Amino acid sequence: MVAAKQAAEAKPKTSRADRFQQGLAALAAFARREGHVRVPRPHKEPLEVPVAGPGGEDTVEVVHVGLGAWLNNQKARRAKLTPGQLAQLAEHGVEWA
Repeated sequence: MVAAKQAAEAKPKTSRADRFQQGLAALAAFARREGHVRVPRPHKEPLEVPVAGPGGEDTVEVVHVGLGAWLNNQKARRAKLTPGQLAQLAEHGVEWA
């Protein structure tokens, strides 16, 4: 249990804006591959993200973004999204944005 806590503390915190951009990148990858943005709720999109290593070198890590859940959450909370965020979603073909 202590090891899990230490691993969680070692992970850098990501801001809400960073998580939005990560979700948007996953949505773009999904749209390119599938040709639409009708993402099933349980879908997880693999996304390569750069991670700064302990020695300062950057590595690439594959994270699985819960894209279906993320998109549903954005829709449910669309009143709290900025006009810029709504515009970015609309650029990717999201109809409700």
